Amino acid sequence: MCVLNRTLTNATKKLPRSAESVFTYFFSTIQSRYPESHPAYIDAETGLTITRGQARDLALQLGYGIREVFPKRGGERLKRGDTVMIYSPNSITWPVILFGSVAAGLKVTLANSAYTARELEHQWKDSGAKVVYVHPSLVPTVLETFKLIGFSPAEAKRRIIIANWGFADKSVPQGGYTTVDDLLGKGRLSVEEKFSGEQAKNETCYLCYSSGTTGKPKGVETTHSNITSLVNICDTLYPPTDYRKDVMLGVLPFYHIYGAVKLLHFPYLRGTPVVIMSKFDPTVFCRSIERYKVTSALIVPPICLALVHHPATTKFNIKTLRFLFSGAAPLSGSLVDAVRQKLASVGANVYVTQGYGLTETSPTTHLLPLEHSLRKVGSIGQLLPNLEARLVNEDDTDAKEGKPGELWVRGPTIMKGYLNNRAATENAITPDGWFKTGDIAVRDKEGFYNIVDRRKELIKYKGFQVPPAELEGVLLQHPDIVDAAVIGIESEKDATELPRAYIVHAKGVKGKEAQEFTQQVKKWMEQRVAKHKFLRGGVIVVDAIPKSAAGKILRRELRERAKMEILTEPEFQTTPVKAKL
Repeated sequence: MCVLNRTLTNATKKLPRSAESVFTYFFSTIQSRYPESHPAYIDAETGLTITRGQARDLALQLGYGIREVFPKRGGERLKRGDTVMIYSPNSITWPVILFGSVAAGLKVTLANSAYTARELEHQWKDSGAKVVYVHPSLVPTVLETFKLIGFSPAEAKRRIIIANWGFADKSVPQGGYTTVDDLLGKGRLSVEEKFSGEQAKNETCYLCYSSGTTGKPKGVETTHSNITSLVNICDTLYPPTDYRKDVMLGVLPFYHIYGAVKLLHFPYLRGTPVVIMSKFDPTVFCRSIERYKVTSALIVPPICLALVHHPATTKFNIKTLRFLFSGAAPLSGSLVDAVRQKLASVGANVYVTQGYGLTETSPTTHLLPLEHSLRKVGSIGQLLPNLEARLVNEDDTDAKEGKPGELWVRGPTIMKGYLNNRAATENAITPDGWFKTGDIAVRDKEGFYNIVDRRKELIKYKGFQVPPAELEGVLLQHPDIVDAAVIGIESEKDATELPRAYIVHAKGVKGKEAQEFTQQVKKWMEQRVAKHKFLRGGVIVVDAIPKSAAGKILRRELRERAKMEILTEPEFQTTPVKAKL
């Protein structure tokens, strides 16, 4: 690492920036590094396995099917550059439809499978999606979304593909919908759509949605080159692996860029098979480690907490596990110590480390190497190669050595911009290419970073972004609420932040009536937002929301108030995390 006047640059030699599409890079350039018969993706429940050779072949079949077969079945005709949506929890179908769509030259927008119809409507419209791959269980939500948009049943049918390939249960909702099975085996693309040179650097490949501090979620335009650059720079600091022995457990949601890139793309670069879980369940998690001899897993802090306290940790042989890599939210030193002790008690000598990144950075920018995971516990690690970083004061001057500042990052993994939102893009990325993360960091003399605060007001619930402004907008739709403010409160018990709402009742209710009203509001909200946005931190009726003279909510005052309130609220009483040995 070398310190320059304005920039900290990883001194590792510069890596080549791929000028190929995601599909070409993964399935042509690096395909020959490992045997075609080697497993790539494994269904945790059934054991169904897709080899590396099959992954490429199935993707080319799907690419042909969606471009040529789907229109003949009455579906929307798609062309290079069109956008398709994936709306599904994790499944063995995901790599087939994701890479098949990319092979067909399509952009892919990834939708949170917990979204309500209203939330999905925003992403559908904003992304310009024309077709949705949908899990059978989520078809009713899609149909409700299309009804809100104004599609007739016939129009909705033209835009739906049931993503059920590889399922033991082949039943699909009635209505004659096209399935992924219908699109496979009918032919294959002789060659994928190519995006070379400047096209790879400028053409959007994926559209994940990131919640800003104001308004609705924004589409993050991630290019082909963003992805190929990211996996290559991560490869330099990621722990060494042996493709013949290593197995990764894939539990993070693929609709989140953390799961999509680090589970469907990066392990493929390494030749590491990924065991796909549909969702996190402690028993299935530990059983899968035993069954598939899993050596590593990408996690979020609440999974660490579950491993400390859930009895499944002691019921299965998990001794093959070598390391856990945490991201998406801060991981405390006390929780690292607790999970290492608990795993050691069952014979698993496991390193626990973490990294840092954002959707806008594709995602990883920092990584804590295993050899420093104990000495530097709590740190997000070192800046990755090919990236530059600055710590910046509020007046845009550089913070002094050892002092906190907003983390700015520049390099080949920074997003193209926010879709159809020039103002937001210009607010986030400076003219000379620095992306403003909104997180306040400190860098020590050895080049290790710690996140100490967040300039942005986002709430992080178990790794998911929860924008206060969005929840406030929903609350204000309630006929009896005239003002509202939402903040995040720390829950050590749950190892995450929880959204907490302060509301002003139109008639100024008090006492028991106010308490009953807050419970009604919580239930009312649960009908209108995804589960990770539920008001788990509580709802409080107040006389007025504290605001500045300019009308800005004074969230700092509310956070200070909340710290005092939770001292007397039993559900938030916490004790230090201890491993149950």
